[in-house]
Amino acid sequence: MEHENHMRPNASFGKVKPLQGRIVYLHPRKMGQGHRILKRMTMPDLRLFFRLGPSGRFIPLLAAFALAAPAAAEDAPLPYELAATPPDNRLATGIDDEPARYLQNTDIDENILLPGRRDDDDEESERKWSRDYIAVAAGVMNTPDYNGSDDRRFLPAFYVRGRYEGFSFSTRGTNFQVDLIRHRRGQKIDWKFGPIISLRNDRTGSVKDPQVDLLPDRKMAVEAGFFTGVTKTGVITSAYDQIGIRLVATKDISGRHGSWTASPTIDYGTPLSKRAYIGVSASVNFYGKGFGRYYYDVDPIGSAASGLPVYTRAGTKATAGKYTLGMAGAYALSGDLRKGFVLIGGAQYGRLLSRFADSPIVKDAGSADQWLFGAGLAYQF
Repeated sequence: MEHENHMRPNASFGKVKPLQGRIVYLHPRKMGQGHRILKRMTMPDLRLFFRLGPSGRFIPLLAAFALAAPAAAEDAPLPYELAATPPDNRLATGIDDEPARYLQNTDIDENILLPGRRDDDDEESERKWSRDYIAVAAGVMNTPDYNGSDDRRFLPAFYVRGRYEGFSFSTRGTNFQVDLIRHRRGQKIDWKFGPIISLRNDRTGSVKDPQVDLLPDRKMAVEAGFFTGVTKTGVITSAYDQIGIRLVATKDISGRHGSWTASPTIDYGTPLSKRAYIGVSASVNFYGKGFGRYYYDVDPIGSAASGLPVYTRAGTKATAGKYTLGMAGAYALSGDLRKGFVLIGGAQYGRLLSRFADSPIVKDAGSADQWLFGAGLAYQF
C-alpha cells in the first residue's frame, strides 16, 4: 500500500503548505515462521521548490547551509587527521629520526675546550686525590649535514666534564668516558685509561642533498671501546700548561657497520691569564673495512635510486679516513676559570682522505673539506 501527499502552493496567499515525505511500506517474502516490514523514507517532492521565485528559493538554501555546516565541521577531519593520504615514508622516516641528529661524535676535543679544575693551590694540603669539580656547558654547533657533506646545519650541543674522588669523566652529546686511573693531588704526569661508549648517527635521517637523501638511511650505531693516554702539566709557558697524547679505539656492538675505529690525538693547552685559556689539537681517524662499506660505498640499488655511480672502494681495506685540526678557547665571566660562568668556543677543520674522499657522496655530492664551529656557555663549580 502506498500513501502519497502532494504539496501544493496556496494561490491566494502565495504560501506553501508544509512539505511532507512519502512513506512506502514493503512486504518482503516471508522467511521461516515470521516476516518483517521494511519502512523506507524517500526524499521530499521538490517540484514545488523550483516553482518559487528567486527570493523564495534563497531562504531554504540559507537554512539548509546553516544546519549542515555544524554537522560538516564535526565530520571533517582535523588538520592532523590526514591519514587518508598515503604517507611519504621516506620523509616520515627522516622526521622520526630527526631528534637524534643533535648527537655528535666529531665535536671539538673536550681536552682543549675547557681546562680542568686545578688543585695545586688547594688549601687542603691533606687531600690525597685531586679536588672534585664538575663543569656543564650548552651551546650551538654549525656542522656538515653528514660526514662528507657540503651542506650545513645548526645543532644544539651539550657537554659535561668532572672529577670525583680522583676519577675523571666527560661526555659530549651521548659520548661518555670514565678514567679509571685516579688522579692524585699535585701530580704533574697523569696517565689515563678507561672505557668509552658512543652513538654514531651519521645519515640516520633525511639529509639536504637530494641524491644522497635517496640512498638508504643508516641506523644509529652503538660503539664501545677504550681510551688511553698521558698528560704532562707544566711544559712550556707556565706551571699550568698541558700537553697530552691519547688513543681512542671503539668497536661497533650494535651490528650496524660491524667494524672498528681508532683515533690517535695530540693536544696542547695553556692559560693566557687567570680568566682566559686556549688550546689546539690534531688527530687522525682510522676506519675498518665495514665502516667504509656501510657509510661510503654505493651499491647498485642505491645507485639506481639516487643517480650516483656505483662505488665499492671505501670498504676494500682499513685505512686512514680523515684528519682533523682544532682550536678552542675559554673566557671566564667570573674572572676565574676555575669557577663560575665561562664563555667557550672553537673551530675544527677536517679533511676526508683517499677512498673516503673518492666516494660519490663526497666527491660528487659533497666535499672532502669539513668545517665545524661551536660556541656556548659553561658553568664550572
